[in-house]
Order: sequence, then structure tokens, then C-alpha cells
Amino acid sequence: MGVFENQGQCCIAATRTFVHESIYDQFVQKAGELAKARKVGNPFTEGTVHGPQIDDTQYKKILGYIEVGQKEGAKLVTGGKTVGNEGYFIEPTIFANVTDDMTIAKEEIFGPVQSIIKYRTLEEAIERANNTSFGLAAGIVTNDINKALTFSHAVEAGSVWVNTYLAVVNQAPFGGYKQSGIGRELGKDSLEGYLETKSVSIRLPAKI
Repeated sequence: MGVFENQGQCCIAATRTFVHESIYDQFVQKAGELAKARKVGNPFTEGTVHGPQIDDTQYKKILGYIEVGQKEGAKLVTGGKTVGNEGYFIEPTIFANVTDDMTIAKEEIFGPVQSIIKYRTLEEAIERANNTSFGLAAGIVTNDINKALTFSHAVEAGSVWVNTYLAVVNQAPFGGYKQSGIGRELGKDSLEGYLETKSVSIRLPAKI
């Protein structure tokens, strides 16, 4: 759901997924199975969980990214094709063996495409995760609270979720770092844009 919410048309979609090398192959296999199991079609039909892309322009753009991903050497695990002869339906798509320099890892696709990237150490993962012009949201799955706190502090993202994802609530500020926006929505921080801050300086006599 962190990747394919709204067919990937989600500003906080976890399209770059860093997975530790010790479980990488297992994770890729399981992710592929889950993607294949998603029912694509009319969202008003019972059981459907994956609808169409918003329009023809975005539809063609996503298919272009999928083509580029394969040309640049990423392994297409599942998906990558259109569904049906009407509408803008694209299969949930997963790539493995993705490297940081590939287009699908660097650019925002805004579609149902997940890049699964292998890493070795937490420090490496943080450095590579921060190597982007975007910084809206990030997440980590771990049983180690120290790793969770280290990641949360170091990652350049406005929202960080631990052992969950897409956990947007009205009480928590929402906004990004770098090219992912200025300021915050939601929470008390969102009120600052509607307020005027005044500084008053008063010189007091040396003796009263």
C-alpha cells in the first residue's frame, strides 16, 4: 500500500524501497507475489484494489519510465504492461537490481512502479536515501529502536514513519525538505502562515 496507493499517484509513495542484502531476494519474491495479486480494473467493481491512471499524458509517461528502467538494466520482476483495451490501466510494476543512477530511482514517476534497491549498512542507506532533490516522506521497518531513531534524525524528510507508512494525521505537521515544499500543513505549525509575528524592543533605564 505504501507504493501502490492511488495507483502510485501519491506524493508520498514509497517508490524507492531500500532492502538489506540479507533478505533482498526473499523480499523481492514476496513483493512480486503481492503485486500480482492486486486486482486491476474498474474501481467501482467489488474486489478491485487498483484503478486507472489519471489521464493519457500520465499513462504514457509511466509506460515510458518502465521502458527506460528495462533499457538501463533494472530487472522487471512483475507488471510493466497495460491492462485491457480501454482506459489508462497499468499493472503494478516492480523492478529489482535497481541502482541509484537509474532514471527510475532518481525521478518521481507518480505511477505504480516500485524500485527495490539493495543496501548493506544503515549509514549507507541513509546517505543514499538522502541523495535526492526530494524530501517529503520516508519510512523504516526495524525492531531496533536505536536504528529507528538514528534514521529518523538523519534522513532529510518532513515525515518519517517507523514500522508503518502513510500515517498522515491532522495533528502532525506535513510538508517536505528540499524541492518537496516550503512550510507545513496540518498541526499547529500550519497556523503560522496565517499569523503576523511582531517584535517589540523596549530599552529600560539602567536604574529604577
